[in-house]
Amino acid sequence: MSAASGTTPPPTADSNISAFERIANARRASRARLQQDAPVTARPSAPVTLPTPEPVPTVTLDKIGDFLELDFRRLFVWLRAGLVLALMLAVAGGVIGAAYGLLSKQRYTVTTEILINPANLQVVENDVYSQPGQVDSQILNARSKQRILTSGNVLARVVDELGLANDPEFFDPDQTASTSGAAVSGGKSDPKLVAQKSLAQRVSVAADETSFVTTLAVSAETTGKAILISQAMVKAFQEELATAEAAGAGRAAAALEGRLGQLKRDVQAAEEKVESYRRSHNLSASNGQLVSSQTMTQLNSEIGEAQSRVIAAQASYDALVASGVNGANPDPAVSAALSVLRDKANGLRQQIDSQSMTFGPRHPTIVRLRTEFETVSSQLRAEFSRTVGTAKANLDKANASLASLTARMNALKNNVFTDSESQVALRELERDATSRRAVYESFLSRARQITEREQIDTTNVQVISTAVPPPGRSWPPRTPVTAGLGAFAGFALGMLLAIAMGIVRDMRQPPNRSGIGVSRA
Repeated sequence: MSAASGTTPPPTADSNISAFERIANARRASRARLQQDAPVTARPSAPVTLPTPEPVPTVTLDKIGDFLELDFRRLFVWLRAGLVLALMLAVAGGVIGAAYGLLSKQRYTVTTEILINPANLQVVENDVYSQPGQVDSQILNARSKQRILTSGNVLARVVDELGLANDPEFFDPDQTASTSGAAVSGGKSDPKLVAQKSLAQRVSVAADETSFVTTLAVSAETTGKAILISQAMVKAFQEELATAEAAGAGRAAAALEGRLGQLKRDVQAAEEKVESYRRSHNLSASNGQLVSSQTMTQLNSEIGEAQSRVIAAQASYDALVASGVNGANPDPAVSAALSVLRDKANGLRQQIDSQSMTFGPRHPTIVRLRTEFETVSSQLRAEFSRTVGTAKANLDKANASLASLTARMNALKNNVFTDSESQVALRELERDATSRRAVYESFLSRARQITEREQIDTTNVQVISTAVPPPGRSWPPRTPVTAGLGAFAGFALGMLLAIAMGIVRDMRQPPNRSGIGVSRA
């Protein structure tokens, strides 16, 4: 009757009914009310009640759907039921965490700050490595050098220098064989490679975003070993940078040296071509000028001097002829004797004129003076004739010399014109030889400079903060911390297990019989 009227049956007193069973009973009652309100076409006279079989404790999709709508109050029931388990796991986790903090291998981390300047030291002018100008180029250069700090070459240098392949911390033969399977396959792992890989896991770098400072962090089981590895890495890093720059300079020098041989042969061929052309065209040169041009210049100068001598000789001859025997005294350089004789003749003539006024023409003094005068006059005429002949000879000699030089100049002009035309081609050959010589000398000087540059370390890396012992270990954390973390993990695991056990228990709980009967009614 209660089912027909739509009233809800009183709740059962069974304490074993779970929360999701109560929700299921409520849903079935709602469906029964809906079926009662619907129009009924044919109703049986008497309901037939069939025996209800015992439910099988199975997990169905309906139970999962009902579980998803579970009330959170049941969650606290599960947690309260597993509280003891959670506390036991928390104690166990704390003990395990404390034991791990006390018994695990400790690790210490030291840091070193390195200033990696992207610009190298300016030791030589026009270095083979150009200086980065823009900020982006400087940053890329600094980051590239920073990457070298943890490169395989640097790590290999540190492994070889410190002998880390023989250190059990970095190479344990038993552990390596068991993890890599080398013992099963019969092969052997390279200790250096394994130590290098282990070292790479204990090394890290961090760059400062506002400067070119890089922080190197190195971890090891002891503080002293960590500091030693850090120092070795900085040293290997500087050596690797210097080696890389020296190798680059060596390659550049080798390339230049390989090219120098061909350049030298080209210069020799060009110079030989110049000399061969000069010999074939008889182009003798002195002080960078052709001999024919120098000869023509010299002839021009000599012709000018010859013309001056001709003019001087002509003037002297004309003056001598115009003066006559009793003329004025000529230039003493022409004839000193003629000047003396003229002076003597003039003196005798004056004496005769003065004595003639006192004595008669037959006076012995007058006769003697006239005899001397005639003698001097005879000598004067002879000397004048000789002087005129000498002046004439000098004039003819000057004219002959001028004519000879003029003839040589006329003959040399053709040769000079021919040599000038040939010199045009010669200059082209000389320019080619000069340019080849300049390139060869430049390459030779550059090769020698780069060869010497290879021996100089211009890397600009500075350690601004050396590695010092840390205040404490970096791993594992302090024992109280590990114990607390272990206890928290154990407690959380206990809570999760309590929730899981509650879910499984509730999902496998048998459904309520009274609820099913209500839904069916």
